[in-house]
Amino acid sequence: MTPVILIVEDEADLVELLRYNLEREGYEILATPSGEEALLIVEERHVDLMLLDWMLPHMSGIEVCRQLRRKPGSRALPVIMLTARGEQADRVRGLDTGADDYVTKPFAPEELIARIHAVMRRARPALSEERLTYSDIEMNLTEHKVARNNRPVVLGPTEFRLLRHFMEHPGRVFSRDQLIDSVWGHGIFIDSRTVDVHIRRLRKALNGKDEQDVIRTVRSAGYALDAEAAIA
Repeated sequence: MTPVILIVEDEADLVELLRYNLEREGYEILATPSGEEALLIVEERHVDLMLLDWMLPHMSGIEVCRQLRRKPGSRALPVIMLTARGEQADRVRGLDTGADDYVTKPFAPEELIARIHAVMRRARPALSEERLTYSDIEMNLTEHKVARNNRPVVLGPTEFRLLRHFMEHPGRVFSRDQLIDSVWGHGIFIDSRTVDVHIRRLRKALNGKDEQDVIRTVRSAGYALDAEAAIA
């Protein structure tokens, strides 16, 4: 699945420069000049990382970051702040608000790309591996096999993609619409209840006798892979 980066920046020329360089790196790019719209996009679309300008009209990047960190569905979203404010106190303030990294303008695209790769590796280390593991579940991406407690788990193609998505983002809550975009594809129109059907199939395949259900249902929010919590 192509990683998605949301650029929240009101300088159109900079957005186009970033879009050009990041699309060359294989990322899918979303962009908005508005902090308010950025928060809505994160609720409606799957986003892997946000590039967030500090000085935005109406709602500052600092406030956007604060609101992201208050919500369970976006609390773990990696954020890199872009700003012309280079003072140490500003850098500390940005990081204290919840940003994962801080890049001072002007910057070389190569430097930003390197920082994006580093943050993505920290946030999703399993992406560089051929095997994903979570709790007692192991997924072999090369052989397209899944096992739990060394017990083979037989999954259909959609359930395999669902589980892979969850294992790449453990603990993060995804709405049904976000799962549709990420697992079925953006622009694919299916009933959100279809997600529930495939979640039930995934649970049935994953959960053997006396095994904990690791797919957590979050009322009015969606689903998460979470071995530490019971179903809400």
